Amino acid sequence: MTSMPGSSWVIVDELLPVLYKDYNISKDPERHGIGGSSSGAIAAFTVAWERPNYFRKVLSNVGSFTDIRGGHAYPDIIRKSEKKPLRVFLVDGRNDNRALKADRSYDQTRDWFYQNVRMEQALTEKGYDVNYLWGIQRHGQKMLQTVFPEMMRWLWRDHGVSTDVHAMVERSFNAPKIAFDGAGGDRLPGF
Repeated sequence: MTSMPGSSWVIVDELLPVLYKDYNISKDPERHGIGGSSSGAIAAFTVAWERPNYFRKVLSNVGSFTDIRGGHAYPDIIRKSEKKPLRVFLVDGRNDNRALKADRSYDQTRDWFYQNVRMEQALTEKGYDVNYLWGIQRHGQKMLQTVFPEMMRWLWRDHGVSTDVHAMVERSFNAPKIAFDGAGGDRLPGF
């Protein structure tokens, strides 16, 4: 029915426990985002849709919400389902894969741009926190490269910045957890 149904367990049950163990990452789902491009975008949306208690923010670039494994069904699923606590930013271009065949026949369910617009409409109708940018690019990363900072600012717009020198959650994404002895801040042996 949707792209990679049930695959969210790989991220949530296999990857996140390792990351939590090795890195000082917040377990607050409001601080977790997931994103991707093309099939990675629908996979990211699927993880957040299936596991909103772990991921609340979705970045989708040229998402494959098309009739590949039933991805075009998402707008109807969104409209029929109870609203979830998700914030979604969609990017696509009018020259993405438009499903025009050599004989000029057209299959709307395989039109990337049209299906991304349908996603935005369904999310908006259901009252989701959704934003989108429609450009003229083809299927790829060109527009994402220019709008990525804006997407990140919008997705995390309500998160303050900590100035606490001891708060390591925001500062530790690129360094492993460090165990301290709690007294003078010395590292424990082996860390």
